[in-house]
Amino acid sequence: MPVPVALTGRSVRLEPLAPQHAPALAAAGGQDRTTYGFTPVPHDLDTAWSYVERALDEQRAGRQLAFAVVDTADGQVVGSTRFLELDYWQGPLVWPSVPGVPYGDPATAVPDAAEIGNTWLAPRAQGSGINTETKLLMLRHAFEVWGVRRISMRADARNLRSRAAIERLGATCEGVRRAHSRGLDGAVRSTAFYSILDEEWPAVRGVIEARLTAAPHRSAALRAPLVPA
Repeated sequence: MPVPVALTGRSVRLEPLAPQHAPALAAAGGQDRTTYGFTPVPHDLDTAWSYVERALDEQRAGRQLAFAVVDTADGQVVGSTRFLELDYWQGPLVWPSVPGVPYGDPATAVPDAAEIGNTWLAPRAQGSGINTETKLLMLRHAFEVWGVRRISMRADARNLRSRAAIERLGATCEGVRRAHSRGLDGAVRSTAFYSILDEEWPAVRGVIEARLTAAPHRSAALRAPLVPA
């Protein structure tokens, strides 16, 4: 199974999610929540503890790898993201296939495909370039360290903000699965699916790096301290 790893860029550091991040996640998620209609985000310390523990349970089971998103400008936690839907294609071909189970030693196995998701940021970090660099760090690790063949992303079809952000990365929309699951608001949601393949990664990486290079430096307002909820 993939081992926890820290990923560091110019404006963001991804730290393996741990219990000590819970208070900072509560502060980050407890501010203006108007952009969280489609995403589960902790709103106080109790929900932050539960959020971290559930993520770590999935990680111990080998199904996910979760991160705290840290703004390098001030060292504050501003959100979370994770790898999930880890899949392994090595070893003998068996049918029916058993997704998510690596062949050989689980301690050294790395996935052949994965999804990036469960991403949320505090309002002050939205639109700052942190999300773009977060995706670059994760995609680079997946394609260049793990050697995955495919990275997937998805969004509630109604979440036009998230869909636009995914499309700006250069991901390909594979379509919308209608009446796919129950949404966070309780309504039956359709889901838009996106992917990036390994042969597409060099071009996608160039697009993302060009966007980050062209982006202006973030203002002091974007680095205003978080107030605990």
